[in-house]
Amino acid sequence: MKIQAWAVAAFLAGLSCAHAQTVPDKFRSAGKIVIGTVANYPPVTFKDPATNTLSGYDIDVGNAIGERLGVKVEWQETSFEQMISAVTTERIDLILAGMNDLPERRELIDFVDYMQSGVQYFVQQKRADEFKSAADLCGKIVGASRRTNFPKEIESWSQENCVKAGKPAIKVLGTEGSADARAQLRQGRIDAGAQGNETLPYLMSLEANTYKLLGEPYAMTYQGIGVSKKNPGLRDAVAAALQAMIADGSYQKIVDKYGVQPSTVKRIAINGKPLD
Repeated sequence: MKIQAWAVAAFLAGLSCAHAQTVPDKFRSAGKIVIGTVANYPPVTFKDPATNTLSGYDIDVGNAIGERLGVKVEWQETSFEQMISAVTTERIDLILAGMNDLPERRELIDFVDYMQSGVQYFVQQKRADEFKSAADLCGKIVGASRRTNFPKEIESWSQENCVKAGKPAIKVLGTEGSADARAQLRQGRIDAGAQGNETLPYLMSLEANTYKLLGEPYAMTYQGIGVSKKNPGLRDAVAAALQAMIADGSYQKIVDKYGVQPSTVKRIAINGKPLD
């Protein structure tokens, strides 16, 4: 057993060294990678209320990537709207901010896809009797972050499930983010919210008996780590490190820590194409 444990440890250490060797020289020389994030999407990214430090699934993933690549991670908080510009101009090296890998974004940057996300409707528990299914949202006001693709997906869903059925369309209200949508829901300004299915179990655990989920997640898409197209070597090194994390179980430990099991992937992808 001792020999087996030693062999496993040596093997994993070898993997770590292998990933470190694949890091392009400019990052190895700098000794760090700069990762941009937005701390407003718990449990993916948020500020720990006790310490005011960055926390969440993406933060743990980013730190683990840095460890495996043999470089320090420097976190930089950046507005979501500036993320792509920041990485294309190389003010930051990676984006880790719950960003969906969308075709229009892929024209500007590359993505290392490490989780998946779908649109999930939710209403206040006290109004549960009004909403038996997602179809009951037809003609109602649904809020979702205007910074995401969710408003467009809701409109498409409404066209297929409401308008084509002869029902009034959903009225989509763009919000400033998840917290704003929930605040407007509590204030009665919207009838329902919509956000990534990976976030709601965590929020429902914090606010027990407050929300009810409607229907199943839909429009499932990859979420990816954004990388400049000028840095394919860094992109490939990050992808290899993440795939090794899946293989050795460390990826699953982070998933379990933050309760995002529905969003896991079995293989890392680059621009939507799973690694061989």
